[in-house]
This record gives sequence, structure tokens and C-alpha cells, in this order.
Amino acid sequence: MPILKSGTARIYTEVHGDGDDVLLVPGLGGRAQFWNNQVAPFAKHFRVILHDHRGTGRSSRDKIKYSVQQMAEDVLRVMDHHGVRAAHYVGHSTGGAIGQYLAINHPERIRKLVLSATWAGPDRYFIALFEHRRAVLRRLGPEAYLFQGTLLATPISTLVQQISETDDFLAARLKDFPGAAIETSRINAVMAHDLRGEVGRIAKPTLIIGAADDQITPAGFFRELKRRIKGSKLMVLPTGGHFCPMTMATDYNRHVLAFLEGRRRR
Repeated sequence: MPILKSGTARIYTEVHGDGDDVLLVPGLGGRAQFWNNQVAPFAKHFRVILHDHRGTGRSSRDKIKYSVQQMAEDVLRVMDHHGVRAAHYVGHSTGGAIGQYLAINHPERIRKLVLSATWAGPDRYFIALFEHRRAVLRRLGPEAYLFQGTLLATPISTLVQQISETDDFLAARLKDFPGAAIETSRINAVMAHDLRGEVGRIAKPTLIIGAADDQITPAGFFRELKRRIKGSKLMVLPTGGHFCPMTMATDYNRHVLAFLEGRRRR
């Protein structure tokens, strides 16, 4: 069954392929389908495990106080549900914050760690950005909030194509929107994430990857993680924006798969 039950929580999860386990954990949007461009290529080499964060997608819309720790505990529930003792972990944005927490507090559950377009702790720019996004949601509603987020996360060439090819490119995301209260709590969790003083304890092989033109987590955050995590590798893609796993999927997949499989990049 694709639904994991834990108390009152219902967490949607799915599995593709066979082999060593890889968790693909999405960002603030929380939906497994963020990884649509990764599932098939990764499943040729690994057993790929995905889930919708609690409060999003096909998971239950629990009105709890969301936090990175709570999201990490849900990831552990997903792993236990699928009988996974340890797995490779690929986390994007908020998913990368979750990965940091797990690698620090549950290192025995992580084999290799990929931190994708993520941050160790906020700066003034990051806080101002998410305060503004939260205000847009409160004052103008979900459609304006999602459109603003898409503008920030997507390179203009990709965005123009998306808007040109469909009458309502936000329709699916609006349909899945969890409501202002849950989304606000998740935004607050993002703003509260700060493991700058602890990420230096991460001892797992780590790849940090993102795009040079990311407006949500600028490349300075990637370089900070590289400095703080001893022995980590850094790959900055020349373009792709915050949604680089979607917009630069071929290059993104090549670098991440090479790291997970221990191959040299070509």
C-alpha cells in the first residue's frame, strides 16, 4: 500500500526500481512529483523511495506545528515502513535541511548525502525573502504566492515556455495547495532551520549541488556548506535556478548519479 499510517498521520509513499536504496526528498512544496525527471534514470541503478511530506500532496493535511525535525522524523517513518536500515539521501532545499538533520542526529541511517539547493542557516536576505513570501500568501492568497515562488525558482527561458504551453500552469499546484495555515507553518519551519554550528559534524560522503542563478538559496549558501562539511564536494551548475533538478535534469542527474555510484563525472 502507498499510504504509511502513523497515529493520525497518513504519509503517501512510493517505490521504483531495485538495488541500493535512495531517498529523494523534495523541498517546501513537499510533493514527490517534484522528482519526476529523476525517478526513471535513478531507478535504473537504485531502489528509489519517495514520499509526499505530511501536510502536502497525497499525505494527510495535519494541522500541527511543522519543523525540520518533525519532517526528518517522518522520513525515518518512511524508511522503517520500507524496511530500510540505511540509504543514500538526496534532499532538495527543505529536503536538504532535513538531510542535514538526519546526517547529524541519525548518521547510521545515511550512506551518502546529496544536499541540493539548500542552506545551513538563514541570512538577512533569506529571512526577508520568506517574510515577503509569507506576507504575499496572507494578503493576496495562494495563487499569487505560488506564482511568486515560481518566478523566483525558475529561469526565465523555462518559465516563458511553461506559461506558453498551458492555459493555467499553476492549476495542479493550486489544486494540491494545503491551505494557508499549513503552508505558513512550513514557511516558519524553513525560516527557523539553522544548523550552522552542527553541520561540521557531518561525516558522510557529501555532494552539494545547485545552480549559480538560484534566487531562493543563492550559491553563497552552497559554498558555506562546502566550507563547513569537511571533505564535501561542490558542483555549481551554470544555470537552472532553484528548480535545477527540473530545469537542468540531464546535467543534474549525471552529477548526482556519478557521485552516488562512485564514478568520475564525464
